Amino acid sequence: MNNRCEEFDKPKEECGVFGIYHTDGSAAAPDVAWGLCALQHRGQEACGIAVCDPCGPKGNISWHKDTGLVSEVFHTDILEKLKGSAGVGHVRYSTTGASTAENAQPLVLSYLKGTLALAHNGNLINAQKLAQKLQEEGAVFQTTTDSEVIACYIARERTHTSCVEDAILQTARRLKGGYALVIMSPRKLIGVRDPLGLKPLCLGKRDNSYILASESCALTAVGADFIRDIQPGEIITISKDGVRSDRRLVQEKHAHCIFEYIYFARPDSILDGINIYDARIRAGKALAASYPVDADLVTGVPDSGITAAMGYAQASGLPFAFAFYKNSYVGRTFIKPTQKERESAVHLKLSVLGNVVRDKRLVLIDDSIVRGTTIASLIGMLKNAGAREVHVRISSPPFLFPCYYGTDVPSNDQLIASSRTAAQICTDIGADSLGYLKLEDLKQMTRELPLCKACFDSQYPV
Repeated sequence: MNNRCEEFDKPKEECGVFGIYHTDGSAAAPDVAWGLCALQHRGQEACGIAVCDPCGPKGNISWHKDTGLVSEVFHTDILEKLKGSAGVGHVRYSTTGASTAENAQPLVLSYLKGTLALAHNGNLINAQKLAQKLQEEGAVFQTTTDSEVIACYIARERTHTSCVEDAILQTARRLKGGYALVIMSPRKLIGVRDPLGLKPLCLGKRDNSYILASESCALTAVGADFIRDIQPGEIITISKDGVRSDRRLVQEKHAHCIFEYIYFARPDSILDGINIYDARIRAGKALAASYPVDADLVTGVPDSGITAAMGYAQASGLPFAFAFYKNSYVGRTFIKPTQKERESAVHLKLSVLGNVVRDKRLVLIDDSIVRGTTIASLIGMLKNAGAREVHVRISSPPFLFPCYYGTDVPSNDQLIASSRTAAQICTDIGADSLGYLKLEDLKQMTRELPLCKACFDSQYPV
């Protein structure tokens, strides 16, 4: 379970990855920490940083990782101890493997040919098969993550290849699923993106430094310029000699995860040429066209529904207003495991602006409904505060199927839409009406980008 109360009833992204290579010898760790802070929305369970000196003795990697937020784990004294001008970092939400410090990343591996540190976002559908093969050959795993399977295969392949890039290529040819990897060897920083492009990865530059990150917002956080997205199937190597690209894994078929554009990515990011803020505005406008309603104002669930709500307001001509105050200072210690305690935490995190909603007919926008528990609680809060009507509009189609590529969409029996019609869900959550984004409107939202939308239509690309 993710430890943020506003996300009880949301899909979860597995991880965010970040890497930097300073050619001028500057300390990497502080920049990695800043980059991870910008990616904190992609995972709050654990984080880690590993650094090395590409010009120093081979094999010397310093690292620190633990459960908790970046601001909790990395204090100044810890960052000062991480000496090196190249570094990789990771923030984690677990879809595979337990939420323990042992499963925090980057994974640091010493093997016959040296050392490597690996940060991984995604999920492999053939991880169990690959792990079994390694175990039959004598491998002993220290974690329960599929990321360690990838690292072990790279180490194994490296024993009979001329360079680490070839070992990574041979490993990647075995992998099935969604993944973005940032790998640090003693002299290089390497990024890999799955051939379908399910998971995002981009390249940036600041002065004499190159950066790899899950999202462009992390580049902005360290003062870097966005250069380009890493292409699906591309392996990119950063070293003292500059940037080199290997496209031997590139294929024609792509399937970018739709939920990056609906929910996961920050609104100030650009993924594969799509401005996330603009995409969510278009989703809201499409909802307004499909599901108009007589109402007094439009509002959104913080923070996930705000941008789409603005789009709905623009298209409908209705005024936009904030109906909730979000308490950003509630710590994770307040989050409890039972349903009753989770519902209480929602009230602690969000409070209704009564003077805004009283006697008003509201259009309430959110990005998704998974189990329906959180949206029902929010509707109840609005009506208790005096709202006359609450018309719910969702900027995604109904969740009907689980995801296997690193997005924590649960099994069918936990998806309210898999067993209930929209009319039934509307009644269950206490809304006055309910409308979901139409499947065909996803093309408009993402400008015809080839998508994986299997959680909506069961058309899995792998």
